[in-house]
Amino acid sequence: MAELFDGYRSNYRDVVQSSIDFSGLPHSFFMRAKADLLRELIADRLGQDKPAMLDVGCGVGSLHPLLRGMVGRLSGIDVSADSIAQARADNRDVDYRAFDGRRFPFADAGFDLVTAICVLHHVAPEEWTQFIHEMRRVTRPGGLVCVIEHNPLNPLTRLAVARCEFDRDAALLGAGKVRKLLATGGLRKIGARHFLLLPWETSPARRIERGLGDLPLGAQYAAYGTA
Repeated sequence: MAELFDGYRSNYRDVVQSSIDFSGLPHSFFMRAKADLLRELIADRLGQDKPAMLDVGCGVGSLHPLLRGMVGRLSGIDVSADSIAQARADNRDVDYRAFDGRRFPFADAGFDLVTAICVLHHVAPEEWTQFIHEMRRVTRPGGLVCVIEHNPLNPLTRLAVARCEFDRDAALLGAGKVRKLLATGGLRKIGARHFLLLPWETSPARRIERGLGDLPLGAQYAAYGTA
């Protein structure tokens, strides 16, 4: 997988944008939706200001400028050393590290929030359980593990994945599967929310999405649990 993403260090955003051009929406719209969802989860499930966060599979760090002021200490890891180099160049205030795809390069219980955003579908299914165990290991007791993934029940999501060069071998998994993985990994108070249903960023649109979050309608979903 490292070799796959090393080749997209300089044009990652362009490749993603080309896969979603049919929607008429910019890549930044989807990034802001993820940041908004994380802000709500921090308030609802952590109840603290500026938690220490680890972003697993962070790629080139596209999301991280949107997290400034929302989180405190921010770290990111990825199997692609070239992507990590680009992320460091773009976000000099973030602690980035390359890793081997299995053991996260951090001690136990070091973070309040650990995320994997559109990453798990690139991990071999036989490694999903180990991946979730690692996410929990580096999360402090009472902290939050959050997996954001593509919703395979949404036909437009499937179209975007089919159009994306580096998603051709992706193994999409639904929210129910991720919730089971979180439970197997020892997480508690497990929940899920679908989002990216409406193509607007207005407050009314966000409220509607929150109200429909239990239904598998949105393009993506977040599944989360407490360590």
